[in-house]
Amino acid sequence: MLYETIISASELQTLIRNSTEPSQVVIFDCSFDLGDPAKGITQFKEIRISGALYASLDTDLSAHNPEDAINGGRHPLPKKEIFTAWLSKMGVTNNTQVIVYDRQGVNFCGRLWWMLKWCGHPAVAVLDGGLKAWTQLGGSTQSGEPTKVIATNTHSFKLGTPLVQMLSIEELKSGLASQSPPTLVDARATPRFKGEVEPLDPIAGHIPGALNRPFNTNLSAEGFFKSKEELRQEFDSVLKNAEPSSVVHQCGSGVSAVPNLLAMVIAGYGYTTLYPGSWSEWSRVPGAPVER
Repeated sequence: MLYETIISASELQTLIRNSTEPSQVVIFDCSFDLGDPAKGITQFKEIRISGALYASLDTDLSAHNPEDAINGGRHPLPKKEIFTAWLSKMGVTNNTQVIVYDRQGVNFCGRLWWMLKWCGHPAVAVLDGGLKAWTQLGGSTQSGEPTKVIATNTHSFKLGTPLVQMLSIEELKSGLASQSPPTLVDARATPRFKGEVEPLDPIAGHIPGALNRPFNTNLSAEGFFKSKEELRQEFDSVLKNAEPSSVVHQCGSGVSAVPNLLAMVIAGYGYTTLYPGSWSEWSRVPGAPVER
């Protein structure tokens, strides 16, 4: 059985128990803190799911140099060949079931989920409830330095047909100027969306016409994704008469927008589009329109 959206802690326990080789199931801890980039690896070393590997938003899931990036903003996507080389180095093959989690309400692990879909890999799922759900169930944990991965084939992961779509800033501008513009959904907290505060980017506000759906509203108070029915009702309320297939997700730097995209899949809308440059790219373009 493939897990392509979310997986429960009990399902993950069964999956691990039934796996027969290391590359069959690979788990990534994507914990991170925008204000303290070193905090994620510290949390990982303190406690993690047994056998989990660490994926850093800054060093593994973003481009380090402009020539390696495919978009602008604070966390630009790396070129696919760079990302797939990292996957191979981490022991991921095209037959691997990948599981991702964090401690921040899917804020960061969704990035790796989306990037794998972008590279044509269907078998990737988010651990519903994150590390907390795993430990509450009594799942096996470990601490200390990361386990060294010995990949038998440094080119084991091959690119496939993308399962998700993205827009460049040029494509977004063109779409917004067309007669059938996309429906932008901004996942940032409402005060940032309104332009009341801006702790990270040079200009406060949002892309004109965008709707606001903070990414953390997809989760219950216990940290699990809400039901399909509840998510659908809430997104219908946000989108009103807009066609769901026209939705383009964005946030500050293309990371926390993914929980909204994933929630729409859970709600039954199917895959929608991501603008990975998001506000951090848009706000750095001279003369780009801003709404508050």
